[in-house]
Amino acid sequence: MTEASEHDGATPERGAAVPGQDGHGGGTGDAGTGTRNRSGTGSESESESGAGAGAGAGTGSGDAGAWAERSGAARPGRAAAPRVRLVDVAREAGLSKTTVSAALNGTGRLSPEVRERARETARRMGYRPNATARQLRAGRARLIGYVVGELADTPWTFLESPYFARLTGATAATALARGYAVVLLPAGSLQSEWAALPLDAVVVADPVADDRIVEDLLAARIPVFSDRSVEGRSGAHWVDVDAAAAVRQTLDHFHAQGARRPVLVVPDSTTRFHQEVDAAHREWCAARGLPVRTVRAAEPGNGPVIQAVETALGAGPGRPDALLMVAEASPPLVLDAARRHGYDVPGDLLLVCVSEDETAEHTQPPVTTLSLRPEAVAEAGIAHLVAVLEQGLRETGGALVPVRLDVRASSVRSG
Repeated sequence: MTEASEHDGATPERGAAVPGQDGHGGGTGDAGTGTRNRSGTGSESESESGAGAGAGAGTGSGDAGAWAERSGAARPGRAAAPRVRLVDVAREAGLSKTTVSAALNGTGRLSPEVRERARETARRMGYRPNATARQLRAGRARLIGYVVGELADTPWTFLESPYFARLTGATAATALARGYAVVLLPAGSLQSEWAALPLDAVVVADPVADDRIVEDLLAARIPVFSDRSVEGRSGAHWVDVDAAAAVRQTLDHFHAQGARRPVLVVPDSTTRFHQEVDAAHREWCAARGLPVRTVRAAEPGNGPVIQAVETALGAGPGRPDALLMVAEASPPLVLDAARRHGYDVPGDLLLVCVSEDETAEHTQPPVTTLSLRPEAVAEAGIAHLVAVLEQGLRETGGALVPVRLDVRASSVRSG
């Protein structure tokens, strides 16, 4: 049998144990044991990652070291160890190849003992399915590109952002649970940097206006998953948060606490999210006859953003009585900046930060945060991606994820 056909529950190799003679009772050789999940997901995903966990004692004809000695892998001066095949695992475990395949795929009517024996043996021997054969069968490499479009000038600094760090981690974890690996790409990636990669799709988080990577990916017929800025484009899909509703909710909260001079600190950015935030703030102020106070942070990072905070708190007639921080900065540093300018929070100044920084809960006072719920965004995005790649979903729609305002002492006036 060729390597490309391994792990598919085909006819047992000559010399392998016959189903039903494992010593663990019936069911090992039923028709279900050789079944493959053709979609490449579900039961097969367990074996694709190397199959098997568990700490059960090894059984079969010998341990992994003995197998390595027989194969010549343990002898000094020898070439690299040969690839462990499914038939090797079956022989070591004293089971049929069909049974081992079913155990690793999570299919068939096998006893827990047999399934665990197969998985533990595969783990000890370092068995991995043939990735090339898997790609040929599934027609996919199961690789997803991931790029943060907003920070093209500083490609890898997004990992310093609590929001993007959590979004990236959640995207990778959610994708891996569905059998896909995430490949990080730098912001502002050129086609030459990803064209040779066998990417099934690319997630472009917060692209800037007219982002070239979106255009290049769509031209290359690679599905793009992004925010609502790609809505309606062929081959593009979106998951987003309702930025306008989030701003209105926060400003209404300020208003209910008596604030009449709110100021917004927002990045100088062309992403859809920040443009919607700015527009919603202007509309809310105009509807109430209040002055529009906006300060833009020229660059991301605590330093430039705190400079923008100090500008917002120190300039213009009439001191602001509420601060909405959409530009991401450390909540303790924002509090420190307010105190340097003589503000008591929340007595003189109400404060809300758009932030996933956990330090907000532990400051004095605790800081109210507007969470964009990156884990929920990642889950919705990967679910949509899998539906497109594996279920043939052709609609280019998307989904809105609601935000969450976690009200704490920094935005509530006593009495």
